[in-house]
Amino acid sequence: MKSESHSGLPNSSVLDVDSTGQVESFEYDDKVVKYFVVATMVWAFVAFLLGIVIAFQLADWRLNFNLPWLTYGRLRPLHTNAAIFAFAGNAIFAGIYHSSQRLLKTRLFNDLLSRAHFWGWQLIIVSAAVTLPLGITMGKEYAELEWPIDIAITVVWVIFAVNFFGTLFKRRERHIYVAIWFYIATIVTVAILHIVNSLEFPVSFLKSYPVFAGVQDGLIQWWYGHNAVAFFLTTPFLGLMYYYMPKAVGRPVYSYRLSIVHFWALVFLYIWAGPHHLLNTALPEWSQTVGMVFSLMLWAPSWGGMINGLLTLRGAWDRLRTDPILKFLVAGVTFYGMSTFEGPLLSIKAVNSLSHYTDWTIGHVHGGTLGWNGLLTFGMLYYLVPKLWNTKLYSEKLANAHFWLGVTATGIYMISMWAAGITQGLMWRAINAEGKLTYPDFIETVTRIVPLYWVRGVAGLLFLIGYCLLLFNLVKTIQGGQKDHVVKDSAAKLPSFTKINAQLMGSKHRLLEGLPAVFTVLTVIAILVGSVIELVPALTVQEFIPVKSAMRTYSPLELTGRDLYVREGCYVCHSQQIRPMVAETLRYGKPSTLEESMYDRPFQWGSRRAGPDLARVGGKYPDSWHYRHMLNPRDIVQQSIMPNYGWMAENAADYASMSAKLGVMKKLGVPYTDEQVKDAEKNAKIQAAAIAANLAKEVGVKAADVQDKEIVAMIAYLQRLGKTAEVEVASAK
Repeated sequence: MKSESHSGLPNSSVLDVDSTGQVESFEYDDKVVKYFVVATMVWAFVAFLLGIVIAFQLADWRLNFNLPWLTYGRLRPLHTNAAIFAFAGNAIFAGIYHSSQRLLKTRLFNDLLSRAHFWGWQLIIVSAAVTLPLGITMGKEYAELEWPIDIAITVVWVIFAVNFFGTLFKRRERHIYVAIWFYIATIVTVAILHIVNSLEFPVSFLKSYPVFAGVQDGLIQWWYGHNAVAFFLTTPFLGLMYYYMPKAVGRPVYSYRLSIVHFWALVFLYIWAGPHHLLNTALPEWSQTVGMVFSLMLWAPSWGGMINGLLTLRGAWDRLRTDPILKFLVAGVTFYGMSTFEGPLLSIKAVNSLSHYTDWTIGHVHGGTLGWNGLLTFGMLYYLVPKLWNTKLYSEKLANAHFWLGVTATGIYMISMWAAGITQGLMWRAINAEGKLTYPDFIETVTRIVPLYWVRGVAGLLFLIGYCLLLFNLVKTIQGGQKDHVVKDSAAKLPSFTKINAQLMGSKHRLLEGLPAVFTVLTVIAILVGSVIELVPALTVQEFIPVKSAMRTYSPLELTGRDLYVREGCYVCHSQQIRPMVAETLRYGKPSTLEESMYDRPFQWGSRRAGPDLARVGGKYPDSWHYRHMLNPRDIVQQSIMPNYGWMAENAADYASMSAKLGVMKKLGVPYTDEQVKDAEKNAKIQAAAIAANLAKEVGVKAADVQDKEIVAMIAYLQRLGKTAEVEVASAK
């Protein structure tokens, strides 16, 4: 057994406790904390390694190895899921379970729930690791997992919530510390985001379509996507910052009042900012403006939190020269400040017109993930592991070496992607004196930034090398530690308040901190206000599209091709949204409209262009062009970085499920007739035969050899894009 004698509060160094007060002893269970710590260490390595692989795949297409499960389009979603839900997810669970027991002065609510939470979450991660490389995906960024896994996520999250709020209910501390506020916001908001964005209608065991379509799906997705960053990668890590920063430095948080302002302003404002991912698109203008304005307002609370964290070190700055834990924590908070400055900057429409779809956004995202989430987690691990195993860190020199490698690698990564993104944006929009595009061939912008992809890959490799130092250091630390999981603690029964906090007892917020149920309800209201005001009007916007302007539905073969497009992850490199800008209309055609995507499930507006926009590609090239391009893009564009998709000419298309797919779409409101649903397979084969006949004439392949293959369905879909034949209503005849 080991013992800890502390109050549990980060500001315990200034406790004013009556020396005659009674003292009680109780225990913590850190076994599940250790589980999550080890899982964090393992999955972090996987996430970083995958990041390096896909970084080099963009630099050299041959690293896709001509294997379907190793292509960039399939591995990139796996990387993002591993980084967010495997690495960051396990890290926040470890930190929350460790700090909550100490802040609330009680053992976790239920050991069985703790274990179910851990193993359930690992099972979800493994499910993602299996399904995503196989192309089983919803095709929605950060929400790619199919419906059975979505249900599993919901169940595990409920287990986590019950365990956390059960612990909160049986707490020994009357008032809840600021870190607990952020944990509460995380749990309730992520639950709402996940449930709404995961509303989908199953076609089969591993295939479904979203309930929402087109602009509705786009707005819901980025309401979820942006706030997954806000409430999965920001609020829980701020809670960890508010606990581990004061504990590591041995001083109270700089400002209690600033903590209050930081929390409520952040929780209320963040939820509105999702539309800034869809600026200058077909999204209604009012929604874009709301997203931009609230994104700019986020500057204040975000920097307030950063200042609160950094000034907690007042009087202890000299320790930064020698203490690796403080170095990581301070660097992490600093990157938080940088990311939350850059985010609102990129939300300004004029800036976004340059940055959107470019690698500038990639640099911004990784500045937050590697710098903020990564470095803060490393600092937490260096703090936690020696305490959990009741020993000393194996080597501070290795930790310091890791720090400099990590910070340097993150800086190189960000700078390379800033340079790449700004180069892309300027080249795309460049127009010469004759009013023509200076760089009409998209490949010119790609080849210009390939050297920066190599730099980015090297930066990722440096980051992984630094992380391997952490792995070695912490494994050696664990080997030299004790194996006990139960921690005994003691604390005065008197309230653990600082003198400063005691003076605030009369404040309304201080009273609220003693009523966690009310606090939780108010938090839910704060995030629902923006969600309802922003989403409800947008969800009705497609009802106002005139029927005569409605896009014709996808044929069964085109819909199958679209599913293949999503399966291969084409959306991670290609957009289908032409913005109302001169350069874009010159390059791609007329700007996209709402009705063009009104039947798209999921929407395909995209968030990046490593390849050209495809919104008007239909009919631009003959079928043979697409056939050759899919088999070997270098046959068409010599400098292309796109992988080969030769297996699509070998795999048979799934004709058997076409009727079921159209039937689900019909239930979701797409105007298919009963005859179209019934005859889906027959009609698909007729269209496939026509495309195969074209290929026989143009390429010389045997029509019978290709007409039932996936590549024919893909060609049908690509040739459909941009063809928005109007559907006339009966009254218009």
